Amino acid sequence: MRGPVNHPTTHRSGAVLLTMTAASLFAMFFGAGNLVFPPMLGAQAGEGFTPALIGFMLSAVALPILAVLAIAVTGEDIRDMTSRGGRVFGVLFPVLVYLSIGASYALPRTAAVSYSAAVPPLTDVDNWPAKFAFAAVFFALTYVLAFDPDGIIDTIGKFLTPILVALMAVLVTLTLTTMERQSAPAAADYAEQPFVAGFLEGYLTMDSLAALALGIVVATTLTHSGIKPGKPLVRSVAVAGVAAGLMLALVYLGLAAIGQRLPDGQKYTDGATMLSDAARETMGFGGTVVFALIVVLACLTTSVGLLGATSAFFARLVPSISYRTWALVFSVVSLLISTLGLDKVIEVAAPIIGFLYPPGMALILLTLLEPLLRIRLHLAFVFALTVALAWSALMTLSSLGWGTDVIESLIGWAPGHAEQLGWMLPTLAAALVGGAIDLMRGTPERPARRETAEPAEVGT
Repeated sequence: MRGPVNHPTTHRSGAVLLTMTAASLFAMFFGAGNLVFPPMLGAQAGEGFTPALIGFMLSAVALPILAVLAIAVTGEDIRDMTSRGGRVFGVLFPVLVYLSIGASYALPRTAAVSYSAAVPPLTDVDNWPAKFAFAAVFFALTYVLAFDPDGIIDTIGKFLTPILVALMAVLVTLTLTTMERQSAPAAADYAEQPFVAGFLEGYLTMDSLAALALGIVVATTLTHSGIKPGKPLVRSVAVAGVAAGLMLALVYLGLAAIGQRLPDGQKYTDGATMLSDAARETMGFGGTVVFALIVVLACLTTSVGLLGATSAFFARLVPSISYRTWALVFSVVSLLISTLGLDKVIEVAAPIIGFLYPPGMALILLTLLEPLLRIRLHLAFVFALTVALAWSALMTLSSLGWGTDVIESLIGWAPGHAEQLGWMLPTLAAALVGGAIDLMRGTPERPARRETAEPAEVGT
């Protein structure tokens, strides 16, 4: 059995380890969606740029970092968090989270977006054999880089992140120094509520759900490097998380500023085209190459992190199947989906992701709130997660057009309902009721942590 002393990162200084962890966490978060959302915000927000960006930073930076911190607080992974909502919730919710951000949606999307940004613009080739060949190479490289779950932080933090950051710095710097800011009124949803519109834009990046999955990579790496669970682990994750959050915030600010500088920026329908035009405008054909590299690297780092996290989770859930076998299975499935009807998969995945967000947010916040209150919560978790889950299910059914009239009469009264945030007040009320009962009756001790194989062994 391998112990922490045998892991190569054990011999690194704490500062170097945390720096690499922060860089890796930044890169794993920063995927295709994170690249293209901020420029659109910059163009559409117009005069409401500042409140819109603040809202975006809260949901696309603060919430994901809090989610990773919540994983460290529990000491293990997402199952330790979700078990607080009951046995069924404790298994089904993390399985759905990992599948939605893994092989069924987010992983295939990384290859599909990389292909769209790199192959057709540079080669004028766009057909199914080219898509398949590109995806095969992309996921083969992803599998190789994620082959050793303990080395993912090393791979991303030491090699991929510096290249990604350098390329983005070139694009942002050239754009900001050669193009003037365009003055325009706020458009679309930003005209009325720029803060809410920005918050929802970041909310839809899926990073908070991804953080629940990626937290296992960070926590495993740090514990194998000699950092003990408990306060030392939480402190280390907090430092790395804040550093990663600052990196994300700076990059988002730069990308949003690009959106404000492109002439007629509000005519664009997607941020990818906007950034591609900015790169071409400032660097010519070389800009097209630079932008393609940025997208491919952003997607690759996210793909490696998600494949490692998803495979590690299922290796714990089903120990009879090794980490590397799960990684191979998810790589092949992602390859096939990325080339066969990804648009249909997105149509199916979007409602599932929207369904998972409310209970996910409630879970993160309660997990972080419990140690601050110094109260052992039980019914607060059960009540809040039950309400969030039920409310989210009704919202999802309504959005699909199933029983909309009846459902809207039940939940349409909630504040923030029009912005898909109506679940917040009922969930808060349920948490307060459950917390009050917990306080009055005293909550029994939490069950002993389940025995699992050491994280280092999932790769064998």
